[in-house]
Amino acid sequence: MEHSFQAIGVDGRASSQRNARALPLLGPLGSGGACAVGLLGICLFVTSCKSPEQYRTEADKVAYDIIASAQETALGKQEPFTIDSPAEMLRKKLIQDQELPISSPASLGTQAIEPIEQWPDKEYFTREELEADENAPWLAPGGMKLTLLETLQVAARNSREFQSQKENVFSTALRLDLARDAFRGTWQGNLDNTLSTDLSGEEDVSGLESKGGLGWTKQLQNGASFGANLGLDLVKLLTQDKSSSMGIYGDASISIPLLRGSGKFIVTEPLTQAERDVIYSIYQFERYKKTFSVSIANSYLGVLQSLDGIENAARSYERSISTTRRTRRNADAGKATETEVLQAISSELTARQRWISAQESYRRSLDSFKMELGLPLDAEIELDRTELESLRTRMSAFLDLAEEDALSEENIPDADALIVLEEPTMENAGQYEFDPREAVIIALEKRLDLRTAIGQVFDAQRQVAIAADQLRADLTLLGNGSAGASRGLGSADQDDADFDPSKGRYSALLNIDLPLERTSERNSYRNSLISLESAVRSVQELEDRIKLAVRNGLSSLQESREQIRIGSRALEVAQIRVDSEKMKQEAGLNEIRDVLEAQNALVEAEDSLTASLITYRLGELQIQVDMDILEVDENGLWTEFVSDEGGEE
Repeated sequence: MEHSFQAIGVDGRASSQRNARALPLLGPLGSGGACAVGLLGICLFVTSCKSPEQYRTEADKVAYDIIASAQETALGKQEPFTIDSPAEMLRKKLIQDQELPISSPASLGTQAIEPIEQWPDKEYFTREELEADENAPWLAPGGMKLTLLETLQVAARNSREFQSQKENVFSTALRLDLARDAFRGTWQGNLDNTLSTDLSGEEDVSGLESKGGLGWTKQLQNGASFGANLGLDLVKLLTQDKSSSMGIYGDASISIPLLRGSGKFIVTEPLTQAERDVIYSIYQFERYKKTFSVSIANSYLGVLQSLDGIENAARSYERSISTTRRTRRNADAGKATETEVLQAISSELTARQRWISAQESYRRSLDSFKMELGLPLDAEIELDRTELESLRTRMSAFLDLAEEDALSEENIPDADALIVLEEPTMENAGQYEFDPREAVIIALEKRLDLRTAIGQVFDAQRQVAIAADQLRADLTLLGNGSAGASRGLGSADQDDADFDPSKGRYSALLNIDLPLERTSERNSYRNSLISLESAVRSVQELEDRIKLAVRNGLSSLQESREQIRIGSRALEVAQIRVDSEKMKQEAGLNEIRDVLEAQNALVEAEDSLTASLITYRLGELQIQVDMDILEVDENGLWTEFVSDEGGEE
């Protein structure tokens, strides 16, 4: 080992016959001894050194094993988890198929970049990636049209934020492995071969020194730590009498804390926290998948809403053009004034501006959506417009109710009849319009972020106990033993050293450090209590936020349901009004202002109904996220909550 180990050794002397036998072994240049130490060093080198690729593979296995175990503990299930990139990312396919401009090969992914000359892991860029799904619709030739479910899968594979979240889990698992390493037995080995010449004296002195050492340390969970070292020296003078000698030495030590810093609870705290941090990271990622999927759905439907807005604006623009033409015709026939013609033209220009703005809004929302998915902004993709029709079909029950409520002559009461305001009810409510109290109970039971916050209260209590332990006195039992002796060029003429534990040197020490100065520790203890209070308040705040989110979510669902019914009726009324005003205009029985107001009301009703349908659907998804009853797999696909007497399926 190093010289610090040699200084502990006890000189030992052997007989002159033993020294005489050692000289032929070392030879005239000490080659035999050097070879022995060299062979030891080569063995240590070969058995301990690994390539960067092997270290990477080892780290991956350790981390994935930890994550799989943590998933089972935290979620009661395991699912595939990897931070490797898919074999065929949609981003790369779009860039290549559509010949999009890029700044560098990095835009195509890590596998496309050129490694530097000094790159240590030559197989990193050629490693096997995740197998591509040959049936994936986004890999099919031709146009790129994505349904909502396909988009969720694309997002899970291509989103940079999603990838970062997975890497955070992986890094947390590696931190746990490092915390575990503190309690593993650790080996160290070294080898030195030194050829030196001293020209400062009356005679030149040259010599060869070969030193090898092996050490082992172990930290126990109760606080005790062990250390042992074994060293071998072979020295040979190349001048003077060319004498040689061998030194062998070893030492062992033990340290046992008896007061401060003792006990499994105190010593293993970093390991305990690292284990809990992995569980927290699993909770965080699981919840992130749910919020991420709903966010993608929100953006997806938002783009479709913008697209629907273009169609509504286009129809409004067409109606405005027709209205202007009819108004001009009526003006020529003396049925309309020039002022009404100007009003029609102004309305037509406004409709055109609305149509152009709707197109630009759609392009901007689509670009933002591509950014969220991790796709090139200049790539041409299309979203499946039938998703809106499917949504309307899904909400058909609400629309049917609106038809039943449609105005008719027989439904209109007398003008002087008593007016009774009808409060919204839970009749015909959707499947996710839960009872508020039951919904809150479910949310408090299932919310993973709340479990983390509650766990952090326990963490804070442990930190209080740790800080209190630091206020105690230090009482440490130390033991040390050494035997043998080292050799250098200055002792090359001595006999070979003996490694005889019976002639070793041993010591024991009981050290006490009285707690006379604990200002820093005192302040840390008080701050730990403050941290505990803060953790408790965090639980309270999160609990209240969960209740607020659930209650507001249910309220928003009910409001959106009523808006669908109202919007459907409003759309029907607006359409009737437009048709009526159109006929009146052709007969010259109304003013242009009535026609324009009817047309504006129609486009507003169309946009409002689409917005209400989307808002209700997103509200259904959001309430499942708020209650943590939406399940999302590793591919980003969700499984919604189903309740039928027995509860969840």
